[in-house]
Amino acid sequence: MSEQPERWTQATVYPDMWADPGDDPRDKGEDSPEGELPTLQDYLKDYRLTLLMKCEGLSPEQLARRSVPPSTMSLLGLVRHLAEVERDWRNWITDADPLPKLYGARDGDFDGAVAEQSLVDGAYADLAREQAATDAALYAHPDLGERLGEDGIAVRELLVHRIEEYARHCGHADLLRECVDGRVGQ
Repeated sequence: MSEQPERWTQATVYPDMWADPGDDPRDKGEDSPEGELPTLQDYLKDYRLTLLMKCEGLSPEQLARRSVPPSTMSLLGLVRHLAEVERDWRNWITDADPLPKLYGARDGDFDGAVAEQSLVDGAYADLAREQAATDAALYAHPDLGERLGEDGIAVRELLVHRIEEYARHCGHADLLRECVDGRVGQ
């Protein structure tokens, strides 16, 4: 018997998808948004939702399962990492003292991702809170060309960078989830 889980998907219409179109919360059945800012916000929202979809239905042990040695990456670690990154982006757009790290020392977001329900619940709460705070800070500046913070970073660059960060980590989440229980799909 192999220790590798058998590959599977819940999708029946398109077997390479995570869910059938009617069950996919990212498919709103609406036209794409008009304008650059709403388009960027929509992509960010969908990647955030994709990450949560890749984690749903798993136990704390499954969420905390590491990928392959020596990597410390896990789905729970990704949730914690993205909460940390959201907080750090706010440091880029202000001249104030930097916000403290959520999980302590470097790599604390991954190293501290252990299989405890309270830690899982805390990670999801941290992510939601940090996303909302960063959204509020950035969306207070609707001019995408406006330059913020000490380094004069454009709002557009920060939004695109956030999309890139979530997209990259959703790719990691695809592989991590497949290692955990064999579920596949974009």
